[in-house]
Amino acid sequence: MQIIHDINGLKSLTEPLHLALGVFDGVHVGHQAVIQNAVDSARLSGGLVGVVTFEPHPVRVLAPDRAPRRILASIEHKADLLGEMGVDFLCVQEFTLDFAAREAREFIEDLVNYSDGLKSIAVGEDWIFGKARGGNVAKLTEWGGEMDFKVTAASPVMVDGERVSSTRVRQAVRDGNLSAISEMMGRPYSVVGTVVEGRKLARQLGFPTANVIVHNEQLPPDGVWALEVRYDGVLYQGIGNLGRRPTVEHEGARRLLEIHLFDFQGDVYGELLEAEFVSYIREEKKFDSVDELKSQIESDVQQVKEMFVSLP
Repeated sequence: MQIIHDINGLKSLTEPLHLALGVFDGVHVGHQAVIQNAVDSARLSGGLVGVVTFEPHPVRVLAPDRAPRRILASIEHKADLLGEMGVDFLCVQEFTLDFAAREAREFIEDLVNYSDGLKSIAVGEDWIFGKARGGNVAKLTEWGGEMDFKVTAASPVMVDGERVSSTRVRQAVRDGNLSAISEMMGRPYSVVGTVVEGRKLARQLGFPTANVIVHNEQLPPDGVWALEVRYDGVLYQGIGNLGRRPTVEHEGARRLLEIHLFDFQGDVYGELLEAEFVSYIREEKKFDSVDELKSQIESDVQQVKEMFVSLP
């Protein structure tokens, strides 16, 4: 997957382009409907499929006090998911106050001028963009007629009678509702984080862990989880404790995802891990002693291993 930083980089592409425009925070099934329209247009007339998105999230710039946690915080994570959909490149435009002040038509003119033949633009039917929210599907269709590109506008995708949105997905994650998350995202929920060095207490208990700092992504409830973890292209099964480790840490300790991988040996400090939440095991709790904690970990590990064996 090619990642282009700034729409000016579209000049480097020498084939006709079909673009999906949006923030696509989460790439949930509603976003996938928009992107699929771009993929379908390219299949019909030829050319490259690209997603043009914005970083940071526009709300983080325009109203930082209201900015939500991300569903997908990593550009690389998003790129991997888009590649699986048949997208050829991801164009990441920096979102600033100056960019937000640009007229909507200027942005579209840039896309046309920077492209070696812009054939189509795909958006959601209620997408609004540009200065004073001056761009919408009607305007985009009008400009498409003038500038010779086609516009497709995807209708909202409904689940359980309600529109799928990033807000609904975030709430499902906060609730730990894995089935709802999977239905609205079209895949299980996972987060990406960086492994940091810890105090190695879990290693002393016989269960070495990777302490993961998640990249501003929405997290499910604290507790012990069965996980599937992708590292360096390999999928491992494991168990994770999400929370503040009250038995061994002081009050107010940093929230971490502490992961023990089954059948793994190696040093992953500083590396990225993608952790998929498979099943909730129990709440995080404070034990009266380290020995009691060790006994509970042994029981949790055995339970999760048996669970994975029983899965189809």
